Amino acid sequence: MILPHDHGNTMEKLLHHMPAAEDIQELAEVFRQLSDGSRLRIFWILCHGEVCVANLSAMVGMSSPAVSHHLRILKDAGLITSHREGKEVCYRAAEGPKTKLLHEALEALMTIQCPMEET
Repeated sequence: MILPHDHGNTMEKLLHHMPAAEDIQELAEVFRQLSDGSRLRIFWILCHGEVCVANLSAMVGMSSPAVSHHLRILKDAGLITSHREGKEVCYRAAEGPKTKLLHEALEALMTIQCPMEET
């Protein structure tokens, strides 16, 4: 692509490496899923271990149905996984580089010390 004005910079090279609009939209969807404070708290907790809905509800001070709503959104976004243990469903952060990076970014932006890194 040739830009309409030549300002002597390398914007054409940058445009060559710019992510596709679909990829940017997918990333925007992930950020939209995390744009709620309750979901951020739930996601942060699940990055540190597996938790059932009842315990998660107590940890964040919300009803089980409200927590389940947030869990569904996070799960649909591919950020968390679940499995059944008897009558309970346990949740945890999904494995993978995207989730790991989001966890690290969350803690870096909020200057939170990860409890898994404490000595």
